[in-house]
Amino acid sequence: MSAGTGQPGEPPATRRRHWFAYVPVIIFLGLAGLFAKGLVTSDPSKIPTALKNRPAPEFILPELIGLQKNGAPMPGLSSADLKTGTVTLVNVWASWCGPCRQEHPILMQLAEDPTIKVVGINYKDKPENARRFLASLGNPYSRVGADRKGTSAIDWGVYGVPETFVVDGKGIIRHKLIGPITPSGLQKELLPAIAAAKKN
Repeated sequence: MSAGTGQPGEPPATRRRHWFAYVPVIIFLGLAGLFAKGLVTSDPSKIPTALKNRPAPEFILPELIGLQKNGAPMPGLSSADLKTGTVTLVNVWASWCGPCRQEHPILMQLAEDPTIKVVGINYKDKPENARRFLASLGNPYSRVGADRKGTSAIDWGVYGVPETFVVDGKGIIRHKLIGPITPSGLQKELLPAIAAAKKN
């Protein structure tokens, strides 16, 4: 009987060498299966944020050029603005973002609540387009920071727009919602997160 056939009677060392030859293939197939399962079953809105229960990143964003509200220029946004004792919704948005347009009426509704603040990070947008967007749909924000290069959004761990963060009065991120705010998401996820943040 020739060596290396894997048949009974082969030396144990030879049989072990044959088994080890299949280990990389087995590992590859296992990882490929897990990856494929993740692609099929993962829900981007359920991706956890590494910043949850941590302070919001330090940042200073300039105002959106030319943006006014009630006849006065609107200020930009910084991390200091999130430490005022009031729960803040930080909404990352852009005029070119279709889902941002879909969620906008809910942001307008949330802005009517005097117990919270709604602020915006305008992501990789042209000022004139962003101003036109808010002029058309309404401006729910008390502050808007212009993140023209998207560097601040990276610090926030943003995957894409829109995304909304619930930040407590001490500037701690308590919740992250990926994707547009829907009526269902508002009731089941965002409002409970706001209520919890108010208790911190």
